[in-house]
Amino acid sequence: MADLTLTTFNWVPQAPRGFVRDLRVRWALEEAALPYRVASAPFDDRGAAHFAHQPFGQVPWLTDGDLSIFETGAILLHLGGLSAKLMPTDPRGRTETTEWVVAALNSVEMASLPWGMSKFMGHPTDTAAWKFVDDFLKLRLKHLEPVLAGREWLAGSFSVADILMADVLRVVDGFDGLAERPACRAYVARATARPAFAKAHADQMAHFAAADKARS
Repeated sequence: MADLTLTTFNWVPQAPRGFVRDLRVRWALEEAALPYRVASAPFDDRGAAHFAHQPFGQVPWLTDGDLSIFETGAILLHLGGLSAKLMPTDPRGRTETTEWVVAALNSVEMASLPWGMSKFMGHPTDTAAWKFVDDFLKLRLKHLEPVLAGREWLAGSFSVADILMADVLRVVDGFDGLAERPACRAYVARATARPAFAKAHADQMAHFAAADKARS
């Protein structure tokens, strides 16, 4: 197997720690027990080499031999091709997993991201703009709730689809946005109770804590 290298920022401020999206990739790599190393890109000085790997100047990206892959959805689908622990091997299972990967990013996170950013920024909640954002997310969760009430994981066994969906929903849960959606909340709890998530989360926090010492 080619050497897998995950690149994230060398440092970030306190607020996004535990939520930087290299966590999704770390989680998948830990679930599959795939050997990997972590590399760092400067947070404060994103030069041409960074943009060559990630055209928006974000993280993470993954290198696998001579492949360089950006966007967490694409990275997780690639890793799913390396391990049956991350994606079923039968055509129906792979298709269903891919559907839910896209749904997590394009249907749920598209609604949750502006909602979460508004919450984080403390925007007023008595405006028409907030009502639109809040109603948009609530509609998505309304349709997701019965799905998660009827199954443990999205595509049969645990997969990259669950890594993405759970990571999207845990941000919403952090702002108490799942209070009226018990199946969604229970799903996040199941996913984040997995040892691979705990390891990935702890490793990310340790990575940035070490960076604090290096900067001081």
